[in-house]
Amino acid sequence: MPTLSRSARWVCWFNAWLAGAAPLETAVDAVRADDAAHHVLGTPSGAPADPPPPEPLLLAWGALRRAGATGASLALPEPGDPYGLAGPAAFTAAATDAGEAVMVDGTGIGLVPEVIGSGVFWHRYEANPAPHGTGLAEASRDLRTELAVTADELLDLDVARWQPEVREALSGIRGTTEPLLAPGYAPRAEELAATAQRCLAIADLATATESGAVTAWEVDARGTHLRSLARTARHALVAACNAGRPR
Repeated sequence: MPTLSRSARWVCWFNAWLAGAAPLETAVDAVRADDAAHHVLGTPSGAPADPPPPEPLLLAWGALRRAGATGASLALPEPGDPYGLAGPAAFTAAATDAGEAVMVDGTGIGLVPEVIGSGVFWHRYEANPAPHGTGLAEASRDLRTELAVTADELLDLDVARWQPEVREALSGIRGTTEPLLAPGYAPRAEELAATAQRCLAIADLATATESGAVTAWEVDARGTHLRSLARTARHALVAACNAGRPR
C-alpha cells in the first residue's frame, strides 16, 4: 500500500494529537516517517521581515495550538483543479506547484512542504479557511462509480497488454486492512483513504504501462479516464483525512 503524502500525514496526526488520540512525540514521528527532520519556517513566504530560524516540527505544533489551531485540513491540488483551497493566490500557486498543502484551522496559516536533501521544510503562507468539502459518504460513492467506469474502459482499451501488477491492484482494490490514517479516525474514513490510495497507485501504474490502444482516440480516452480516476481519488483522500478534524 503506498504511503500517504507528507501533507496528508501532517493533517491526520495533527488532528489526532489535538483530539487527544495520539501523544505529541508519536504524532511528530509519524509525520516525519523516513525523512531526517521536518522544520517549519516562521515567517510567511514573501514577507519582508528577517525570518526567524526554522522551527522543529514538535515546537511548531505547540506554537500553532497556542495560536488557536483547532484542526488541520488537507488539499491535494493539481493544475486546473484547486480542490480544497480557498486562496489567496500566493498560497494556491505554491500548493498547486507542490501538489499538496495543509491549512491549519483557526490560524489563517497554510503550509507547503519542500524536500531539501533528506529533510523537509514547511513554507508558511497566509491562507483562507478551507472550503467545506465533500463528505465521506458522497466521496465514497463518487470514487466507487469512477473506479467501476475506469476499470471497464481501461480493460477494454488495454486488455492485450495489461500489466499483471495493474490487474492485481484492480482486483484487490478493497483488500487492504493495514491502517493508513492516525488513531481516532472512523473505520469508513480508513476504508475510503485506503481505496483512494490504491486508485492513485493504479492511475500511476497504468500511466506508466505501455498501452494496447492503437488509435489516437483510444490513447486520448485512456488518458482521460486515468486523469478522472486520479482526480476523484485525490478528492476522496482529502475527504478521508479531513474527517478527523476535532469537533
